[in-house]
Formats: sequence, structure tokens, C-alpha cells
Amino acid sequence: MLKADLIAPVPELLRRHATERSGKVAFRDARRAVTYAELERRTANLAGHLAGLGVGSGDRVAILLTNSVSWVEACLAIVRAGAVAVPISAEAAPGEVSYRLSDAACRIVITTAARAEMVEALRAEAPSVAGLLLVDAPAGDLRSFEALAELPSAAPARDPDDIDVASFIIYTSGTTGRAKGVLLTCRSMLWVTAACWSPVVGLNADDTVLSPLPLFHSYALNFSVLSILATGASEYILEKYSTREAMRLLETGEFTVFPGVPTMFHYLMEAAQAEGRSSLPGLRVCVSAGAIMPATLNAAFEGAFGVPLLDGYGITETSTMVTMNAASSSRVMGSCGLPLPGVALRIVDPASLRDLDAEQEGELIVRGPNVMLGYHNKPEETSKALRNGWYHTGDLARADRNGFVTITGRLKELIIRGGQNIAPAEIEEVVLLFSSVLDCAVAGVAHPQLGEVPALYVVPRDSSFDADLLLDHCRHHLSSYKVPHVVHQVDEIPRTGSGKIIRFRLKEMVQPLP
Repeated sequence: MLKADLIAPVPELLRRHATERSGKVAFRDARRAVTYAELERRTANLAGHLAGLGVGSGDRVAILLTNSVSWVEACLAIVRAGAVAVPISAEAAPGEVSYRLSDAACRIVITTAARAEMVEALRAEAPSVAGLLLVDAPAGDLRSFEALAELPSAAPARDPDDIDVASFIIYTSGTTGRAKGVLLTCRSMLWVTAACWSPVVGLNADDTVLSPLPLFHSYALNFSVLSILATGASEYILEKYSTREAMRLLETGEFTVFPGVPTMFHYLMEAAQAEGRSSLPGLRVCVSAGAIMPATLNAAFEGAFGVPLLDGYGITETSTMVTMNAASSSRVMGSCGLPLPGVALRIVDPASLRDLDAEQEGELIVRGPNVMLGYHNKPEETSKALRNGWYHTGDLARADRNGFVTITGRLKELIIRGGQNIAPAEIEEVVLLFSSVLDCAVAGVAHPQLGEVPALYVVPRDSSFDADLLLDHCRHHLSSYKVPHVVHQVDEIPRTGSGKIIRFRLKEMVQPLP
């Protein structure tokens, strides 16, 4: 059943909880905590100051921070300013940051002193950037995020009530190489809260969540920021996932909900088995998304800890979730569950778009209030993905006669490494800048913990080719999770007559990694 009262403007949700549970901790991390009353006050101040810094309605503001309470405050303040939040991984390489700042035409960047010099150096490539706010600047610094959060602004926050305009641009890997900015609204994101996290998972004001998810991802933004706010729950934010730290905190018995990706649950299982542990006191449910959950891992985790591990299928373009499993006897292990209320789902023949029968494999297409507005500045990409109101996921799936959906493969070429999406073309673009590479291709290969990792196949230009130097080059230009796991020298790259890489032939050249 849809919990429609959770779909509301962010300022309304903040005021609601500031009134009903003013002293309750909303978000905390290892450094500080913020109550609902403080969150409402501080984000109002920040939103007013953003307007004073020249941020207009619809302008973009980048968040370049690690997971923290400040990240959440920045995001909510941007929405209250009527602007669009652009989350960027704090570990992104300079080229990745520059592209996002430029593509989104960001006016302000909220970051740290450690990243400020890098951002300043990129302003020539991203001339729209007018200034920085630093979360760790001293109070006397005019760029101090903390000082502005505590100082009432001359003008009140705009606090827009239109929840159908773009409020977030989430960059996701595209098969063309360059990341695509997905335009999402507050309605589309909170619909997932109201149709999935609250009614299916049971997220509510009595829950205390331990979140290890990277907040710049749509899954985390949806679950670990907006859904916490909407339901009035409380959350501890891990700066970065650590199996040891996650296990230590879960064993305190304080936490009731733990969202993660399959890799995290695999590591928790390994750690528990190594130390002879079999209890996670207080935990009532775990949630998995971001990558396919193997049925064996799901069953083993639930058997070991006695805690339901509910998984589903979602993508950034649908504000995360499309389907979800509920904790019921009818659940089909290995499937990703049933469509969310209000979401229409079809499995079609990719060529004819003819609907397929139960158990037949085809492309999954989706229509509903959770579907994106489109891709920022990419009308052609948008028209390919959104056709007659249906979002074409590029994922292969089948549904059984009861409607349970199982993802079986991908038409698109994305590599999913531990829940992180990687576009082969993005790596190839960087590798081809290396002078001793004549040609190259990237494909995903199996990995026992991470699911997939990128393998690089290189045709050297000459005998001077050095794989270690090439990997150093990749580390400079790419986030660490995108750096190839292994490099293979080959005589040629298999291609079609039109020049397209035949990636399945590359995959056949590598055995699963030990």
C-alpha cells in the first residue's frame, strides 16, 4: 500500500519532524549529530545564504564530500534553495569532477579544504563555478559552511513546493563513455519511499539505520537521506564501508535496519564465520540493491543471522527501485521481487517490442512516477531511453507466472563492480591517451567477492609498452574502482564490420579470478 503522506516537499517534511520529534537525532556520523529541529534550522539558514551567493532557482550546486552529516545538510539546503543538487564522489579523479561541474554548469561547490585547491584549478574548465563553501573552514572564513549553517540569512529560504521539477542530477555511467546526468525530482524519489521502503521494508520513525552506502549514489540518496527524512527515522552514517566497523556497530544492538549491496553482505558473512559469530542483535531487516543478489548468498545470510535480507532491482533512471521482495513465504529466492505499486513493467522482445509470455527472456521496460525526467543536456540519449513514456532499461529479465522478476543479463555493456557501475568506453577513452597503446577494449570478468571487475585488453603500439605505467596513468584519470583489475596484451581487438567491439569474445579469454 502506498504511503502517500511521505510524498511531500522537503521543507514540509523538515518542519513536520522538527515539530513532532524536535530533539530526536536525525543523522549522525563519527564526528557529530544533528536533531530534526537543528536540521530544519540549519538547512533553512544555508538555503538562504546560497541565494545570497547568487544561486537562483534551478541553478546547480555540487556536493563534493565524503559521507557525513554535512553531506545531508548540504543536499537538503540545496533543495530548499530551489536549486539542483549535483552529488560527486569525493574520490573522483580531477577529470571526472571537471566534467560534472562543466556539464551541469554548477555555480557553487560544497567541499573540503583538502579538495579546494583541486576545484580551484578546475575552474578554467568549469567557468560556471562562482565560489566554494568549505565544511571545515574556520568560522571567520567567508566560505565557511558551518558558520553559514548557524547564521540566520538576510533572506528566508525559498522553500519551493513544486516537487515535479528536477532537484537532483545523479551522474551514472553510460555506454558511450561520458557519464550521463540523470534528472530526478523529489516526487520520483519519494515515491520509492512511499511505495517500497516504508510499506515493503517497514522503514518508520522507530527505526535506527546504519548506512554504509556512498551518498552520491541514487540508492543512498533515496534510502539513506530522503527516506530517513520522510519517515522520521534516525541514522548513523559510516564515512566509508568497513566490514570490521560495520560488524562492531551492528553488534551493539542499536540498529534495526542495514542497507547495503551484495558484496557487503558477502564480507559480513565471511567475517562472522571467521570469528564464530551468529547474531546481530536488534537488527530486524537488511536491504540489498545495486547489483544482483545470488540466491545462495541470500539464503546463507538469513540462515546464519536469522535476519531477513530483502533485495530488489533498481537503477538511477527510475529513482532506484523498480521491484522489491517482501519478507513473506511466497518470496522467490534469486528473483528481485514484484513491481512496486504504481509502477508498470513489461518484458518485451528488444527488436519488435512485442510483449513476451511468462518465463520468456526479454528487455525490461518501465513506466511510472519514479522514472526520470531525462538526461541532462543529452536529448538524443533521452529519446533513445524514454519512448512513449516507457524507460528502456537495457536489462534482460524474465517473469514467472506469479509476476516475480529475475534479471538474467544486460543488453548494455555496463560492468557492475560491487554495486558500482563502470562504462567500458570510459576506461577505453583514458587508455587510448597512453602513447604506447594502439588499440584497446574493456570487458567485465567474474570476481568471487565483487561480482565483476574490469579487465583491459591492449594491443601495444610497440615494445615500450609497460602495463604498470599504464595502470598508473589510469589511476590518475579514473576513480579507483574503475582502474582495470588486470591487463592482457592481445594481437587484435575483435570487432564487427561496423567497428563495434565484440565484448563476449573478450570475456571468453579470461577465467574467473581467484
